[in-house]
Amino acid sequence: MTGQSALARIVSGERVRWRAHHLPCALAFHEKQIIMPLSTVCLIGGTGFVGRHLATELARRGHHLKLLTRRRERHREFLVFPHVSVVQTDVHDPRALADAVAGSDVVISLAGILNPEGGERFARVHRDLPINIASACAAHGIERLVHVSALGAREDAPSEYLRTKWAGEQALLDESKNRAATTILRPSVIFGLGDSFFNRFAQLLRMTPLVFPLAAADARMQPVYVGDVVDGICACLEQRSTWGEIYDVAGPHTYTLREIVEYSAELIGERVWVFPLPSSLALLQAKLMEHLPGKPFSVDNLRSLSVDSVTANNRLNELGISPTGVDAVVPRYLGRANRSRRNRALRRLAGR
Repeated sequence: MTGQSALARIVSGERVRWRAHHLPCALAFHEKQIIMPLSTVCLIGGTGFVGRHLATELARRGHHLKLLTRRRERHREFLVFPHVSVVQTDVHDPRALADAVAGSDVVISLAGILNPEGGERFARVHRDLPINIASACAAHGIERLVHVSALGAREDAPSEYLRTKWAGEQALLDESKNRAATTILRPSVIFGLGDSFFNRFAQLLRMTPLVFPLAAADARMQPVYVGDVVDGICACLEQRSTWGEIYDVAGPHTYTLREIVEYSAELIGERVWVFPLPSSLALLQAKLMEHLPGKPFSVDNLRSLSVDSVTANNRLNELGISPTGVDAVVPRYLGRANRSRRNRALRRLAGR
């Protein structure tokens, strides 16, 4: 699914219809003190999966948006929103970044990569860019920063992805003009319309006959709905109590990777046997797949999966958000064609 088609469906109101069950939570949210009026928000990484959903919601709430991108012509779909500017710039150029954020009231950092590609490297995106963001904000007196990192980020993590995510958090806090005005969110794996998680497994399952060899089948995660992440970010803009905080955000349930794949297969109607790979074969699979177009899996991904993406301190409720379950959303974009198939998948998930 292309970014443009996903965005078009978000704009059409599909996201709002899916989240009607959030109404009581939304009403409670508006009772809280709103400390930030309509403002100019600069999104870095705003043209990605989470960014598209966030830009839609911020525009709906009336904020002025500046979306920074290297190729403006690829993201003209954002121009349908009033008060949205798509700014072409190189965010890795400190001077160009400083010019681009000028005039903003708040900067939201969403940039991240799952695997190095082209000139993008983990350290460049996850560590060096936050340093440049903090410096650019300091140059223009912008104190309010919201940064999206990753659950499991820590200094001694086994994967470069998680280590550099941690390094970026620390660098941002160290370099920020006002550390107390910075908020960090650490989400588990994020799902929703246009995601690269359930959709990627669905694509791989359709290409794999009969047996699906799965690395790290016992890896545990708490998938979090992109709409909840977006609402969490909005809450950070509107509630002063979030300043200086680090929030673990996750879904309501924990699953193994094998359960996620079996559930996806059921939804799309593929009859496959999920075969958990031993560690040696898992490493071989990762080495082979990281050389395929699009790099669907890598050795660093495998190392990341050795750290459970779960938390005993899910703070979504503190932000006024009731976490949304996988079964409330995923069948709507993977299981559209067959209601009975979707119901079987839901029963499988409920009976884990």
